[in-house]
Amino acid sequence: MSDEQPFEPPTLRRERIDHQVRHWCEHGRIDGRHAPLSDAAALCLAAGHLDEETREILAARRRAGRPLPTLDGFGDLRRLTDEHARIAARAAELRPGAVRLVFDYRAIELDKRLRAAHRAFAHSPAHYAQGVRAMRRDRRDGVHLDPAQRDALFAALQRTPVPLSVPVTAQARGAVLGVAVERVARWSEGTPAEAAGRRAAEALTRRVPEDDDRFADRYDTLLYLAGSLYDRIETSTAWNSEQLVVQRAQLDLADELTQIAVDTVALRGLLAELADAARTAPAARPGLEVRARALEAVWDQLVDRVAALARIGDLLTMVEEQMRHDRVAERTASLDERIDRLIGRSGTRELSAENTHFVGDQVDAAAGSLRSLHLALRGDIAALTSRERPPGLTAVDALPPG
Repeated sequence: MSDEQPFEPPTLRRERIDHQVRHWCEHGRIDGRHAPLSDAAALCLAAGHLDEETREILAARRRAGRPLPTLDGFGDLRRLTDEHARIAARAAELRPGAVRLVFDYRAIELDKRLRAAHRAFAHSPAHYAQGVRAMRRDRRDGVHLDPAQRDALFAALQRTPVPLSVPVTAQARGAVLGVAVERVARWSEGTPAEAAGRRAAEALTRRVPEDDDRFADRYDTLLYLAGSLYDRIETSTAWNSEQLVVQRAQLDLADELTQIAVDTVALRGLLAELADAARTAPAARPGLEVRARALEAVWDQLVDRVAALARIGDLLTMVEEQMRHDRVAERTASLDERIDRLIGRSGTRELSAENTHFVGDQVDAAAGSLRSLHLALRGDIAALTSRERPPGLTAVDALPPG
């Protein structure tokens, strides 16, 4: 959304952003690289996998300021879970032998890390009530999570949407191809083979891995985008300013993100069940496809909700830019005022300088008089001390009588 139009009509803005969000989701890719989701956004998205009672408890904890264990980021938990599943599946496919032992060992190590993360999250004494009285009090306040609910929440956090990891081999291949593109283009420039070199460079460029975030499917893309927009809006200085206090009261971002997650998870599950039913019962495929097409309206609504968040994010970017300009204008106005005050005091400074010069002239005149008197005294003293005295006459004897 970097191609923002400053004076874009609202209708065109909505259409443009809706098209962009839909394009990203359908291709499972968001332009550029993006920061991991915050813990708050990940928890709201995880709530989409939970039952209504647990969601209400999480909302109550959020309103009461009761935090949950962070595990240094839930995106890494998702990657750890995916890697464990991939390694375990690969080990199961291999024949018994040395290679399988390596994969089995790696799977065991990853499983240990997952169990340690689960213990840290589900049994943290700093975040959950430990005594009977404390648990009763938390239940009364609606903020107590039972062990089963914590386990379900941990399992939901293992599905936190994250960009797919780029394999090391792909990174290395991209680096090598990038160098090759540059060299082919440079060496062929200005030679008879320039056209052929340009075509070769273009062919190599198409093979370089794209530097964009990719996702497992359109649902993960939509959820990650919604979580990123939540973080963008929540941390916006404009959104948290006094000017938008009414808008903040009208839109509960955490609740909106949770509802988007609930509907997205439900839609993905229903479409998966319909696809499984169509595979197992080919005769019922036409009817099942009709039901699946009916659910596309739900997808359109979800895209529209995320696009609405994206529109707010775009508008906040414009507001923040305007606020920066206003701060610069205020500083400039303050400078102008201070310059005017400084210039306005010039008359006073001129009078003060004239008065100081007048005093200086008086001091100079007095100093001249003192210098003349000092020279005269020195002359008189020199004349007195230079007179010849009779032999044997001391200075006391030379004094007049009386």
